Amino acid sequence: MAHIVLRVRLVSGDQLDVTYEEADVADDEVVERAVAALASDAGVLRCRHGDRLLVLFARGVAGLELAPRGAVL
Repeated sequence: MAHIVLRVRLVSGDQLDVTYEEADVADDEVVERAVAALASDAGVLRCRHGDRLLVLFARGVAGLELAPRGAVL
């Protein structure tokens, strides 16, 4: 299972770090799928923030940040 950590900047100005996972996919493909999902108005991502399940709606996301080391959880 490949996973990435994304720093998400919300439309409200807040930011949070979330983990996004997909089974049987390479790390590079996970990034592309996450960006593609949030690029559409109806897109959603099921993520984790700590031990909580979080659903990100594309309309509420202003930006994503992904660094080689990942965001700090």
